[in-house]
Amino acid sequence: MKIDYALNPDFPEFESTVSILPELFEQNTQSIHKARNELKIVEIHGIKTVIKSFKIPHSLNRLVYTYFRSSKASKSYTNAMILKGLEISTPEPIGYAEFYSSKTLKNSYFITRYCPYDFTIREALHHKVKNYQEVLRCFAAYTFDLHQKGVWHLDYSPGNILIQETSEGYLFYIVDINRMDFRSITPMQGCENFNKLWASDEDIIMMAKEYAHLSGLDETIAITEMQRHNNANKRIKNFKKRLKALLK
Repeated sequence: MKIDYALNPDFPEFESTVSILPELFEQNTQSIHKARNELKIVEIHGIKTVIKSFKIPHSLNRLVYTYFRSSKASKSYTNAMILKGLEISTPEPIGYAEFYSSKTLKNSYFITRYCPYDFTIREALHHKVKNYQEVLRCFAAYTFDLHQKGVWHLDYSPGNILIQETSEGYLFYIVDINRMDFRSITPMQGCENFNKLWASDEDIIMMAKEYAHLSGLDETIAITEMQRHNNANKRIKNFKKRLKALLK
């Protein structure tokens, strides 16, 4: 079986582990997320890691990911290394591995060091954490920093922003990073990036004011733009839910 992989130079000991990743993953039972893809906590070489196993692509996509497009595991690792260079917090990348069968991609894995966190932005948006207002303002500032550095997370959703509370404030970590763009982002464009949070009007206004203060965008425009994108996303999601229910 052909294997393609890349490792963070800071973790040379993982070289001996790459070929047995499928076995390590299958034997471990500490799953922390299982949907289309699955994540498991696995200790390797004394390091607590998270291994993300991507769903095996269907036949057409196996050809696409083999010959025309980078795999999700490869993109996750590449993006993580770019974020590291930009000093943007994401779980420390260790490497990725792709396993091929019949000359096309079958299994693929992305490995990071385990990142402890206290809650996600979802809990703050649901007002289930203390000082949620401060958390949301800090989150708006964190998002502004991402945009200043040209980082556009295409799946900037509640489960993909981890938060660690420290004595010095809140640390934010972005995950599920295989879909990202790196480009110049204006404050007006940046308002759209809050659209997948499913936030209340109250919370949108709070984050918009902070984002406007930092970016120099007019406060009223920031609020209007964030609400417009947020409401549009809700309409699309609700339409898809109704359509799915009708088709059952």
